[in-house]
Amino acid sequence: MKILLLGLASAAIFSSYTANAEEKNTDLVFSGYSRFGMHETKNGNNYVTADGQLNGNAAGRLGNEGNGAELQFTKGFVGTNNTKWDLTFMLDNWWKQQNEYGDVHLKKIFAGVSNVFESHPEVYLWAGRDFHQRPAQELNDYMIMRHDGQGGGFKNLNLGGFQLDIGAVGEAAEEGQGETGNYAVTSNAHDIIIGNDAKLSILMNYGFSNDQSLDKGITTYQAATLFDFGGGNKFAARYSDNSDNSSFDKTDGLTTFYTSWEGAVVVTDKTNVLYNLGYHTYNSSDNSLDRVNYSAIVRPTYTWNDIHSTWLELGYSKVDYDQSGTNDAWKATLSQNISLGKSIFDRPMLRLYTTVGKSTNEVDSTGTTYASTNTHDLVRDTVAVGAMFEAWW
Repeated sequence: MKILLLGLASAAIFSSYTANAEEKNTDLVFSGYSRFGMHETKNGNNYVTADGQLNGNAAGRLGNEGNGAELQFTKGFVGTNNTKWDLTFMLDNWWKQQNEYGDVHLKKIFAGVSNVFESHPEVYLWAGRDFHQRPAQELNDYMIMRHDGQGGGFKNLNLGGFQLDIGAVGEAAEEGQGETGNYAVTSNAHDIIIGNDAKLSILMNYGFSNDQSLDKGITTYQAATLFDFGGGNKFAARYSDNSDNSSFDKTDGLTTFYTSWEGAVVVTDKTNVLYNLGYHTYNSSDNSLDRVNYSAIVRPTYTWNDIHSTWLELGYSKVDYDQSGTNDAWKATLSQNISLGKSIFDRPMLRLYTTVGKSTNEVDSTGTTYASTNTHDLVRDTVAVGAMFEAWW
């Protein structure tokens, strides 16, 4: 019912705008991302994870992730004044936990325009609800920063030698159209040329709250450098004060540091090796939660032809608590794929896979050793088989 009502509302928005505005229409574009399929285990340990890990899906995501979809429509307009507009609308529905899906959410509804300023026609102005500031990594499905919300800002202001994005966003409430009371001012100086193929981005953010938030009075600061060396090879470093990867999520006295190296090595025209190495620290006023997450993922791929390929992903995640012990996990996934084309990034893709892995956990989410509480199996073995499609379009 929610999908139907939101769909009718979006159709009304698009149709009324088209009927009443004086502009030249451009195509309606349907885009998105989705993965769905069967993931079968016998012992209920569906996915391989070390308790307390920080780097996303730190032991690797291939054959180790749930289902969901993001479905987006974008309508473009060119005004009689030559301004270039787009109106975007997105719904999503994602796996929440074992055998449970979250609600359908209105994730995006925003408008944007460029060619507004004669001196800077490339500047893009936007306002509404959008995915915001999401530098993401593939193998561990981790977002180095994430500030999805509703607000406004501009992108791609050319200042000679680099481009600048500035935004002000509020965290959207799960129910209704308001905010939670958590806000962030974000900035990104990007496309700074530092070599023949290398570029640098510098991101700096400030987070704050009003009286509506449970975290009122706490402010956050974030700074990150992202180096792109071309060919998929990237280095990232991020420091956060009173937060981790989002300024919306505040913890007084917390400092975190994340750094990673990821990329791809081309061995032959048919063989590639993707990799991700991560190091993530978490230091808070509660010393029992202080820990370091070390992670390593490697994915050799072999392309048989422009349809069939075979992937092997090996991953390891270690969470070393300062006070109480260590949690770790290892995973191996063998995947046989049918895809749209020869590239390892071509989608849609169908996968038949087998995943084996094991996690050994000494510490629970409160920083207490499991041995002292006796409420958890310390060792969890996973053997899974699955069939899944993945697509972005």
